[in-house]
Amino acid sequence: MTAPPRLLDWRQTGTVGPPQPCRICGRPALMRDPDGRPCHKVCAETHQDQEQDQPRLTLLTSIGEDPMPEPPNTRATKTGPLTRTHHEGSGLRPRRPLLDLAADYAGRGWPVFLLGRTKRPVSNCPPCRDAGPDHDPQACICLTCHGFYAATTDLDRIGAMVDAVPRGLLAIRTGAVSGLTVIDIDPRNGGRIDRALMPSTATVASGGGGWHLLYRYPGGPLAAKLRGHPGVDIKSDGGYVVAPPSTHPVTKCPYQWVRDGVEEMPPALADACKAAPAVPLPAPSGPTPTHRARGISSPSALLAAHLDAIARAPEGTRRHTLYGAARGVARMVLAEAITPTDAITALTDAGRRAEQTERDIRTAITAGFHAEGVAA
Repeated sequence: MTAPPRLLDWRQTGTVGPPQPCRICGRPALMRDPDGRPCHKVCAETHQDQEQDQPRLTLLTSIGEDPMPEPPNTRATKTGPLTRTHHEGSGLRPRRPLLDLAADYAGRGWPVFLLGRTKRPVSNCPPCRDAGPDHDPQACICLTCHGFYAATTDLDRIGAMVDAVPRGLLAIRTGAVSGLTVIDIDPRNGGRIDRALMPSTATVASGGGGWHLLYRYPGGPLAAKLRGHPGVDIKSDGGYVVAPPSTHPVTKCPYQWVRDGVEEMPPALADACKAAPAVPLPAPSGPTPTHRARGISSPSALLAAHLDAIARAPEGTRRHTLYGAARGVARMVLAEAITPTDAITALTDAGRRAEQTERDIRTAITAGFHAEGVAA
């Protein structure tokens, strides 16, 4: 098989202007072939394969219907609204299911992004990696940096993501931004579907042997775990879930749609998902020299506000919130409103309550104090 033509980034060819429609799939392309024609790399590879091999991709049936009998030596993979079957050893690549499903999710208003092959976010580019905690990930224009902050419904950016990370895992950002809250059930940790509490809705069988139940976002701060249900996590604001057609990096099993149609979350489940009120942390053990606190009328109230921000931070933002709180508490140390020892103790306790690792807690506090010129 002849190797596909070498593709160049459109900015390296001297072409000026916005991306143009791909000559094969028609979606905006950030790449051009050596002849100057706009084209995605994956499109070129797939197109070349299909020119040399007779396509034998058969679309079988919609979700919920019984599939047709499988012919001998075939493997069926349910990747989304359609079940696709292709012959073993044919050498045929399915026609870009990753991009097709990403575009379908985007059309539903679900922002998507790509993870690496191990379910971890793609590494930040060097400028973002070295920018420091003051760098705003939500406003960053980079294509794949900052995990779910890169999620988008823009087909141009989605196509460019797939070109940049063609073997990555597709993920959907959850919460208010997508209108989705996902109940993530992991049987390996004791998770079970509670039929009385979790009515039928859009469902994905995860590659790890569990289930993703997709409900409409009920609003308000939600807990990270479902109370009284071990092994059941809640993915909402500040979270994401891996989506079909991704393959689990350990089990090598695909994520598969079982049922379509996102339903409203029933009141009983919404109440069970609500975040519990923040538990007040104990006051610092040592005396607080309020008479020497410069410009702080109520040090105890200010400290409580910083710690409460950590407790209420959504999943995915807690380490960044801890860093910001550490900077605020460091300024209290400079104002002599709290001792360094009590400040570090209070922040460490708050970080543990927010389920941060000891390393992340130590790093966030040290960096926050250092940024304010305070020794940790």
